[in-house]
Amino acid sequence: MIYLDYSATTPVSKEVLDSYVKVTKDYIGNPNSLHSLGQKSHELMVSATKQISDVLAIEEEEIIYTSGSTESNNLALIGYALINQNKGKNIVVSKLEHPSIYGICDHLKSLGFTITYVNNDEQGLIDFEDLKNKVKEDTILVSIVAVNSELGLRQPLKTLRQIIKKQNENTVLHSDMTQAVGKVPVNLHDVDMASITSHKIYGPKGIGMLYKSSKVNLEPIIYGSDNTLRSGTPNLPLIVAFSKALRIAVSGVSKNESVVKLLNDKLSTTIAKYPKIKINKTNYSIPHIFNISLMYIKPETFIHALEKRDIYIGSNTACSKGTMSSTIMAVYNDEKRASTSLRICLSHMTSFDEINKFLYSFDIVYNKLLELGDI
Repeated sequence: MIYLDYSATTPVSKEVLDSYVKVTKDYIGNPNSLHSLGQKSHELMVSATKQISDVLAIEEEEIIYTSGSTESNNLALIGYALINQNKGKNIVVSKLEHPSIYGICDHLKSLGFTITYVNNDEQGLIDFEDLKNKVKEDTILVSIVAVNSELGLRQPLKTLRQIIKKQNENTVLHSDMTQAVGKVPVNLHDVDMASITSHKIYGPKGIGMLYKSSKVNLEPIIYGSDNTLRSGTPNLPLIVAFSKALRIAVSGVSKNESVVKLLNDKLSTTIAKYPKIKINKTNYSIPHIFNISLMYIKPETFIHALEKRDIYIGSNTACSKGTMSSTIMAVYNDEKRASTSLRICLSHMTSFDEINKFLYSFDIVYNKLLELGDI
């Protein structure tokens, strides 16, 4: 098997899985219970949270555990909008977000909030002047993805936050950092809130976090028996596994990125030889995501043809399920290009042998489908 869909999800690393199994077996108490088994679990959770706070250079109280980035995005946007609606009802977002952000925005519009979309330039970078003009007196929140999930476009969050605060010091910046953490260096102090998930960094699914600056207040979107922002029994095995995955991912960023860049260069050089294929890449694309448009072949046809050869790639984001790419439209304004894109996602675990085998199969499948007229 050749797996090249790492931006959709990653396999759980052995070290992380071992931690999950050990905690599941040895820590049976509810961390909220008062007895010794519960206290033992609580102490481990506090330790895991401390490790996360150290890795990300934030306070432990600024970590809210969630089921993943989609829930974190919901808590950030809806939670902030609801508690601050008396201050304003305008929210600014980019045209490069994960589909979950747009789903949340649709819900907020139904509640009476207005959504304003900030433009980007031809390289995919947020247009600074447009952002400056879009942040108004009634703008309570801006959400801009740290690294786009389709073209890997990386945004200068620190600069964007400075622009936002200069226009309105009360406007808060949230960033979906799902595709950034573990791939590139991140600084959570460049934003006011950030969404992070475990399954993109070789951890288990079903666990993630929202970083929330201590200066930011949110309305809960899940209610329970306590007064916390996220009620429910803490999933200790997942929390510990996430903590371990995060520590490993962050510590290996520089080394892993250099490996992935070499793999990306190999793909770029080879795919560029196909005259009918467009490479969707700008100066701000990170090397982990390699996006192309086949132009004359349906992406789903190509994906299933490669799957028969035990090779797995993706189309757009995993959540978009093959719809037209809003990101490619935002950057290239080309419907054909946006409707025929494929996403090849690389990892430091990917070998050059796998890339060579992929390119061999790619050539066979591409030429056959091109000849058949994509039947």
